[in-house]
Amino acid sequence: MSGDLLLAELAEQERTLVLPRFTHDDAWRLGCLLVELAREQHAAVTVSIRRGGQRLFHYALDGTCPDNDAWLDRKARVVERYAASSLLVGERFRAKGTTFEEASRLDPDLFAAHGGAFPLRVTGVGVVGVVGVSGLPQAEDHAFVVVGLTRFLDEVRTSWTA
Repeated sequence: MSGDLLLAELAEQERTLVLPRFTHDDAWRLGCLLVELAREQHAAVTVSIRRGGQRLFHYALDGTCPDNDAWLDRKARVVERYAASSLLVGERFRAKGTTFEEASRLDPDLFAAHGGAFPLRVTGVGVVGVVGVSGLPQAEDHAFVVVGLTRFLDEVRTSWTA
């Protein structure tokens, strides 16, 4: 996929994956959904959900290690700073012919613009938190979160209209 198409696809995901609300209970439900999805796919990932700087959900499946926690922290900081997915931020830098590490002037020990962290955006409010996954290659981490958020949104919409 060309850089422009990828940027457009990532931006569209962020435009459409907007939640009507996001509570502590929603964090639990989304986290559990992601863990079940990981089990279905036999994916060794760590899942983390934060809201307003507070960690609301964290689960590490078998096969993960402390490095996954460090990656989640670094990717979440990118989302919190740029209000965009960690993959989208990295791709924007690459589209300019540079890298996040070279051009952002941010400490790479604290920030990583690699796929897997996604903003939790609420209608009429904006970004309230971050959902992240670490353990797969970065594009797969990102896709995993997108699939999980899409399923979660479908469930939320169904429960609100029932």
